[in-house]
Amino acid sequence: MDFDFTPEQQAFIAEVEAFLDENDDPEVFDVTRENMAQICDTPKRRAFMKKVAEKGWLGITWPKKYGGQEGSGIYEYLLNEALARRGGPQIGKGVGIIGKTIIAHGPENLRQEFLPLILNAEVEFAVGYSEPNAGSDAASMKLRAERAERDGQTGWLLNGQKTWTTSAHFADWYWLGARTDPNDKHRGITLMLVPLNQEGITIRPIWTMGDERTNEVFIDNVFVPDSYVVGEVNKGFQYISEALDLERFTMFAFSPIKQRLDLLTDYVSTTTRDGVPLKEDPVIRSKMAQLHTQAEVARVLGLRFVHESVKGEEATRAGNRVPPPTVPASEYKLYATEFSRRLADASMDIAGPGSQLRVRTKDAPMEGRAESTYRYTVIDTIGGGASEIQKNIIARRGLGLPKNF
Repeated sequence: MDFDFTPEQQAFIAEVEAFLDENDDPEVFDVTRENMAQICDTPKRRAFMKKVAEKGWLGITWPKKYGGQEGSGIYEYLLNEALARRGGPQIGKGVGIIGKTIIAHGPENLRQEFLPLILNAEVEFAVGYSEPNAGSDAASMKLRAERAERDGQTGWLLNGQKTWTTSAHFADWYWLGARTDPNDKHRGITLMLVPLNQEGITIRPIWTMGDERTNEVFIDNVFVPDSYVVGEVNKGFQYISEALDLERFTMFAFSPIKQRLDLLTDYVSTTTRDGVPLKEDPVIRSKMAQLHTQAEVARVLGLRFVHESVKGEEATRAGNRVPPPTVPASEYKLYATEFSRRLADASMDIAGPGSQLRVRTKDAPMEGRAESTYRYTVIDTIGGGASEIQKNIIARRGLGLPKNF
């Protein structure tokens, strides 16, 4: 692996940073929203993503015949990290999870309808995998889909409930998994696209400990034509598993974690306690050394995933489809989010009682950033598959351990 960026990649980074400087807006960029800063949940944020689309930065890795550039995935990585560093919306679900799955497995009618909308930042999606009894174990979903006919169309009638659907209250379309075969756990799920603004869909808010809204969604007798089924019937879990590798990486960018480490480092470097600089305390010095070392491990794990993904893209273009880098994705997701949580704990410990003051409190250590980070990082270890699930994937697929070891 080469850990240095090429001159072309450095030039791209500079171009992105200049673009972000030109479009700086506190209503678009907010680092204190932590990981939730990536969603396009306001008109201003959607307008900003339109500008990103106009730059040609959406679909960088997509095939040219679908409007992409067939570029290297390293450019998507660099773009996403730059956006995340500013606390801005990221290229997200549409380009990655939905777009790439439709390109790989979707019928031509869905490619024609949705891919241009994604490239032009004209559509927002909500992802519906989790249910009250199906969280990290997505194969346990039970939202019932039964064969039906309506207005001369054949399709599926949906009934059931989803939960933890973060974008449901502002998204246009629901990308959801439904149980089409109750007798086969892993080969009985089908992916579908469903418009959210229709009768039979009820969305209720759930407020998280990070002061952000997610949702529970009730689906009652909602009809989905066959033309909005993604790929083959009963192969949805296979498609979801492939897409989760992208989600586990892109949802948890490294740059915001490094930013919070830099914030803590500046605090330690400039603060005294009882007349003694914190940077001279041997316990704090040891803790900071550990945190910086672990941050570098997280960064390199992320680069390794990018490296493996780029190799897979190149092999696919050459006609040799290779399995997605599932284990590197889980290794990065597990390590980065657990490190982020340890960093939040350390920030609270080092800053002392004042760190409990709410975010944006001017007199608080680090203006209260430690407090909000502490609440958000708990959520990060769960989203995209909890840490326990990542450990199981690494153990079974990476280390070859038996299921009941």
